[in-house]
Amino acid sequence: MAFAQDVLQNYYGYPSFRRGQEEIVASILARRDTLGIMPTGGGKSLCYQIPALLLDGVTLVISPLISLMKDQVDALHSIDVPATYINSSLSQEEVDERMVTAAQGSYKLLYVAPERLESPRFTAMIKKLPVPLVAVDEAHCLSAWGHDFRPSYLAIAKMIDLLPVRPIVAAFTATATKKVTEDIVNLLGLRGNNVFIAGFDRENLTFNVVRGANKRDFVTEYAAANREQSGIVYAATRKEVDQLHHYLQKKGFAVGKYHAGLTEEERTLAQEQFLYDDVRIMVATNAFGMGIDKSNVRYVVHYNMPKNMEAYYQEAGRAGRDGEKSACTLLFSPQDVQIQKFLIEQSQAADERKAFEYKKLQAMVDYCHTTRCLRQYILHYFDDAHDGDCGNCSNCNDSRELVDVTVEAQKVFSCVRRMNENFGATMVAKVLKGSKSQKVLQLGLQRLSTYGIMTRQTEKEIVDFIHRLIAEGYLTLTEGQYPVVKLAPPAVGVLKGKENVWQKVQQKQEQIVADDSLFEALRRLRRQLAQDEGVPPYIIFPDSTLREMSRVCPLNKSALRGVKGVGEAKLAKYGEIFLTFLRDYVAENEQLTAGD
Repeated sequence: MAFAQDVLQNYYGYPSFRRGQEEIVASILARRDTLGIMPTGGGKSLCYQIPALLLDGVTLVISPLISLMKDQVDALHSIDVPATYINSSLSQEEVDERMVTAAQGSYKLLYVAPERLESPRFTAMIKKLPVPLVAVDEAHCLSAWGHDFRPSYLAIAKMIDLLPVRPIVAAFTATATKKVTEDIVNLLGLRGNNVFIAGFDRENLTFNVVRGANKRDFVTEYAAANREQSGIVYAATRKEVDQLHHYLQKKGFAVGKYHAGLTEEERTLAQEQFLYDDVRIMVATNAFGMGIDKSNVRYVVHYNMPKNMEAYYQEAGRAGRDGEKSACTLLFSPQDVQIQKFLIEQSQAADERKAFEYKKLQAMVDYCHTTRCLRQYILHYFDDAHDGDCGNCSNCNDSRELVDVTVEAQKVFSCVRRMNENFGATMVAKVLKGSKSQKVLQLGLQRLSTYGIMTRQTEKEIVDFIHRLIAEGYLTLTEGQYPVVKLAPPAVGVLKGKENVWQKVQQKQEQIVADDSLFEALRRLRRQLAQDEGVPPYIIFPDSTLREMSRVCPLNKSALRGVKGVGEAKLAKYGEIFLTFLRDYVAENEQLTAGD
């Protein structure tokens, strides 16, 4: 492990391992099969990259996406580690050339897609390589009971059996229940019981659930408050992605979009624009993200509730991979539940599988309604329960003022009843507002006693209020394309004056990260260097490294070497550039101070 510590410091620029990393690296170096379960952003790739540098031969890394391979290889090249990838973006001639080079010992890591292992020609070439270690990334894809099953992953074990000498096998995932963990161990044939759970907690992430808000307005205000930060907004359907992307673009935001309905060229361009900070916001379906190693995503907003907790935590975990403070917000509306139920019903899955998906969906719904600590809820789901509130989620930090809205709620409930529970939220709001729309007048709804009893609010405000009442269980929505508002049992007690309704007022959006002039200046320098080299900015240095630079302001190589994330290769390549910039910055500020 002393050699591993040296590699960690000299190549990666970190003086110590993160939680869980050291035990996993030690297990692999002791030539034991290993399963590492670590949260997204917990440093899984380093756990196999360091052993790869210390073992003789070329480590084979099974990776699910082309973009992920490219990002990983680019990052390794930036610290002078010889690595390459083989995937469908290459011609057969290029594949053959890289395999010959690998056989000559020119690479320490070779990334391949699992589908490649189904080719007899390719597995024949692999058999000629000295492979001391096979690392399986996103190992939950092995399990049919996971949230992202990939049948091609089942070819990994067969490939391992074909190798002349059985290598060490190491598997990694961020989200695995007990059932998925058992599947990974059995399907890969992992020997021994070397399962390391580094904890699922991501302490730098703030978790928020927002119920009943106008989603489009929320995203617009949130993006405006964090205009200089990178963020991902996940939506459930392609249509919603297209609409929200168009809306934000019209509002002047630098925004891209990503979903399976776009061409491969369009998706690649959108992804590169996001990685290179040409666009700050990516609006996407869940097709986007597994291959994204972008470290400085400051926020992830779920426009719709995901289908299960595994999907949510993996997607939310793409925020703050550099360890910096970041936010994960889920915008919940009851309609999200109906969408997910519809998708389950439309699937070709067996009844047993559908029942399993419904159970996981209910756990996600419960998360959106729970009043206890959100972090505790997540960790308990993954059997990693912690005691005490986190003090860093919307439930723990909800200091908004409680307001008695019983009278307004009674007006809504009374109107729903007088409309015979036959209309949607928008029509109920029109009646309460006193709208003179053609449909209201045609149906004679202006004759109801509740017509126009909430004229002081806008229709939008009334609709939002109705959705909050739905989220809190006073009202329900029917299933279908045009859901109808119904009274739920708790509303009866309110109408009779036996129960009060309390709600908390919405707060103004806050910035995730405070302004820092030196940090922003360093980001501009990094962006220029990245453009010159044709790589994403975080490949130069992650935000966490720039933030530490702005805090300690190193003015010589010794001090810069002490900044986390500055290894020897990057010190040699970028050290003088950043030092010159920092010295000039200090000198300029000293002159300004003297002038004052």
